[in-house]
Amino acid sequence: MIRSMTGYGRAEAVGVRVVLTVECKSVNHRHLDIALKLPRALTSLETDARRVVQSAVGRGRVDVSVSLLPVEGGTLAPLSVNVSQAREYADVARQLADKLGLDDGPTLAWLFEQPGVISREAEPTLSAEDTWPPLEQALKGALGELQARREAEGQALTKELTVLHEALCAHVEVIATRAPAGAERRAARLRERIQSLLGEVPLDETRVATEVAMWAEKSDVTEELARLRAHLGEFAVLLRDGGTVGRTLDFLIQEMNREVNTVGAKADDLEISQAVIAAKGTLEKLREQAQNIE
Repeated sequence: MIRSMTGYGRAEAVGVRVVLTVECKSVNHRHLDIALKLPRALTSLETDARRVVQSAVGRGRVDVSVSLLPVEGGTLAPLSVNVSQAREYADVARQLADKLGLDDGPTLAWLFEQPGVISREAEPTLSAEDTWPPLEQALKGALGELQARREAEGQALTKELTVLHEALCAHVEVIATRAPAGAERRAARLRERIQSLLGEVPLDETRVATEVAMWAEKSDVTEELARLRAHLGEFAVLLRDGGTVGRTLDFLIQEMNREVNTVGAKADDLEISQAVIAAKGTLEKLREQAQNIE
């Protein structure tokens, strides 16, 4: 199954002393890029948490945020505010606002977001045995929801890519159908041009045949069409089999675009040129959709 790289998942798990909430968001990225935001009490579990994410997601930018609360009836250490540090942030912000001629000063919400302004007086003593089971459970739950949404969007992408693939196949067949007639027309035009230059002098059929053969070789698109069809066949197989195929699809689209450009450079037939333009437009749509695939 093909999966999108965009999704969201959230899950909670209750441990012996704490309740863990995990949120996962993913967007497009060339490779797998994991950003973990863990409470300080769970930093020792980062490697294990990252391994769980890597086992579930193959590609994309994945942001994982974990929050930690005491179970009902339990307590964590109280929050404390570093007033002197907050005042320092506020003074610097006001000075900068005055220099820039800005009316707005620092807000309380902005001050709360600055590092070191709010902290817990003491981190709770939590062992890995207490925290890893609920963290793993919440991670897998959030990632499961994330993947379900990526798969649902992937199904929609597959349908769209299939339609575009069929359209591209049709454009290629138009080119393949018109190509032989184009070669014949080019040979006839060459003969007419040579005859007009020679006037009444009889044509040297051997020389004409040689020139026609050379021109035909330069304008022949048989190899390009063969490669295009091979790429289209592989593209269809990837759509059918699914998996982590986004980068392979992107590569195939680049190769097909190169072949279509070569055909366009060789073409001197109106219908072939129109088919090439249509094929390039379809390839651009394919590229845009393929960039969303894991």
